[in-house]
Amino acid sequence: MDEAISLRGVVKRFGEITAVDGLDLAVPAGVCFGLLGPNGAGKSTTMRLLTAQALADEGEIEVLGYELPRESKQSRLEMGVVPQLDNLDVELTCRQILMVFAWLYRVPRGEREQAVERALTIANLGPRADTIVRELSGGMRRRLLVARGLIHQPRLVLLDEPTVGLDPQVRQELWSLIDGLRARGVTVLMSTHYIEEAERLADTVAVMSRGRVIAQGRPAELVREHAGEEVVEVYGPPDALERVLAQAGASGWTSRRSGPAVAIMRAETLDGAAPEGVRRPANLEDAFVTLTGEDIE
Repeated sequence: MDEAISLRGVVKRFGEITAVDGLDLAVPAGVCFGLLGPNGAGKSTTMRLLTAQALADEGEIEVLGYELPRESKQSRLEMGVVPQLDNLDVELTCRQILMVFAWLYRVPRGEREQAVERALTIANLGPRADTIVRELSGGMRRRLLVARGLIHQPRLVLLDEPTVGLDPQVRQELWSLIDGLRARGVTVLMSTHYIEEAERLADTVAVMSRGRVIAQGRPAELVREHAGEEVVEVYGPPDALERVLAQAGASGWTSRRSGPAVAIMRAETLDGAAPEGVRRPANLEDAFVTLTGEDIE
């Protein structure tokens, strides 16, 4: 199978709001694929469509070769899902939760204990296997959500904002876990609004805005195509920055406000014409803002 996920012309409306608007997306098997976009871009709705928790109003969806929603039960048995919101039973232990889900995912009775131990090891939760959930830290709970989604050794894992709300150290732990999945050949579809997360983990990134994919490629390719190789950041008081923005507009330079500075893209092409400032390599955030005109919050 060349594609683990295929969406063609998919539309999902909620009343007058079109959350997904003619979405075309193909995720090759065996890669980590990132959906990058701000809140409201349609990422979580796309995830819900792939699990048949929401039904498309138009278009065609296939997951692991199964047609949705007609064959959604079969596809769910072969995929793992890590939701954005923590929906763990706080009165059960890690081991008990994993045993329940091993049963739900039809892991054979004689293999369940081994499956639980394997999932605990992957998520680095072995020492806390018999701890009840309400006594776990936020990072441990996120790792348990991942372990729960891996209990049946799925071919595909959906991660919806996997590190939202976590501190940087815990986020790094989750990144290592996701890296391990990719190394084992599991297809990972990850939605995120963290630029660094997409740049660090994803083999391919699809930038979403207003329910559509507006650009797709390897992170480095997107940066080169849409932001160039180098950016110059000009710092100064607000009136000086307004003059820099006006100069950029008059000169046809691509620019954006970047905190207390103005960032001018493709500085390597300006032949000394750019204002004095701090030069740095272009990054995926530059490309995203250039594509959408939006800052990721």
